[in-house]
Amino acid sequence: MDFFNSQESLTAIQWILRAVVGFFFLVIVAKVMGQRSISQLRFLDFVMALLLGNIMAHPLSDEELGLKGSMITMSTLVSLYLIGVYISLKFTSIKKFLDPSPIPLIQDGTINFHNLKKARIPLDSLLSELRKQQTEEVDQVALALWEPGGEISIFHKPEHQPVTMKDYAPSHTPFDLPVPIIEEGKINNRELQHINKDETWLNQQLKLSYDTSVHDVLLATIDKQEKIKVYLYK
Repeated sequence: MDFFNSQESLTAIQWILRAVVGFFFLVIVAKVMGQRSISQLRFLDFVMALLLGNIMAHPLSDEELGLKGSMITMSTLVSLYLIGVYISLKFTSIKKFLDPSPIPLIQDGTINFHNLKKARIPLDSLLSELRKQQTEEVDQVALALWEPGGEISIFHKPEHQPVTMKDYAPSHTPFDLPVPIIEEGKINNRELQHINKDETWLNQQLKLSYDTSVHDVLLATIDKQEKIKVYLYK
């Protein structure tokens, strides 16, 4: 286990052993952190990726640095990461700080330059994203959102959406993106106030239409026609 500690020099076999130990340790770390951190780099995930990569790289390239200190440091950081994820799931304010709400960049064919500046996205980058979605003109877009993961979600106006087999006579109805009014058993009062509704009305709708209560709802959304769609915990 001499390769595990700092040395004046390492043999080829010891370098290989360090690489093997480092590889499997990183595999375990990635498994503990979960697929969320792999599929999407959000704010907390990005910070972790920078730290872990830097910490593990040094002992794998410098014989005077031992693996023990780096592995202890990484284990501590992973523990803090998991605690941060757990807390963000329990407390809405912390969740909004770590995973902020999407920022609208285009609304009904008009670019929101204030939000574009807020998201620190150059206009050329926005236009590039539109081209990737085969969108020639900004006025074809009903809504474009800058997501917390750094991606831009684009929703086209109905008349510019691809025609499917069921659209023999497409009707050009206004674009309508349902908004969440319940998330993980908690009511989104801001969205309720936006549609001039209150908790009493919401509880009545849940009882009449789904015979359930707020605490049993994983996700509930509502559109402009006040049509509620509910997903219950399973």
